[in-house]
Amino acid sequence: MTDHCNLRCFYCIPEEGYLFSKQDQLMTAEEIITLSSVFVRLGVDKIRLTGGEPLVRKDFPIIYEKLSALPVNLHLTTNGILIHEHLNLLKKFGCRSINLSLDTLNADTFLLLTRRNQFQQVYDNMLSLVNSGFNVKVNVVVMKGINEHEINRFIGLTKFMPVDIRFIEFMPFEGNYWVAAKVFTLSEILATIQTEFNFEALPHEKNETAKRFKINGHRGTFSIISTMSAPFCGDCNRIRLTADGKLKNCLFSKSETDLRTPLREGKPVDELIRDCILQKSKMLGGQINVHYESLSAEEIKNRSMISIGG
Repeated sequence: MTDHCNLRCFYCIPEEGYLFSKQDQLMTAEEIITLSSVFVRLGVDKIRLTGGEPLVRKDFPIIYEKLSALPVNLHLTTNGILIHEHLNLLKKFGCRSINLSLDTLNADTFLLLTRRNQFQQVYDNMLSLVNSGFNVKVNVVVMKGINEHEINRFIGLTKFMPVDIRFIEFMPFEGNYWVAAKVFTLSEILATIQTEFNFEALPHEKNETAKRFKINGHRGTFSIISTMSAPFCGDCNRIRLTADGKLKNCLFSKSETDLRTPLREGKPVDELIRDCILQKSKMLGGQINVHYESLSAEEIKNRSMISIGG
């Protein structure tokens, strides 16, 4: 929806030289709705609105209301800062599932990661979502030397809260200073949790990107997205439409298909969408063909995470 955000997380927004898109470079509300309708007609049954931070768009209420009329499961990923301003809207138009990004339970670390002093606002809004009956998934990008020591604190939340804590391996994007040494892997996350908790794996659902687990007696669950150490490409059916109207058939795809320009010219985009999907590489956009420990981030040709809509 947008590449604008009210946080400045270093793994998402390049620290230097990033220029946010101008208004005319972003899709309009009408264009978002039109393209969404095309995707639904072609068989898409789930749409997730991401950013940047989607709630910073002034026309978010209009977009969400109109998208809610489509025969599709509508989801939202947010950093949580503005969620309290939109709770009634989300309830009214049937949103039940929200992914909330929160990489730390420590206010000082939050400031370090995001460059904004907003931890308590995000945490309080997470509680409001839970208390309002939303299905809440908490996205935690785990980075060695920064927040891996908090893993079991996050697991502790699942004892009393019906949330799914989603631990995400640190991934390389333009300008985020990725190095293999910062990756805290699936096996390391599980080993850490095992020091304090006994857990069991939950059944894998078709096209699911996360490996899911449950701790006996806990109301919530936890999941791990192991993009770097144990990719799940063979089962992934996600596609991404960037805020400036480019279709990516993989988070790591080098190539993009421009849908905004032909849409503005009044041309059909159905075949462009089909061709883009059929060109999807077997694994990680065709760019990552080695074990992550041998990977050089400079070899990855991609956008920053914020401009993709990660």
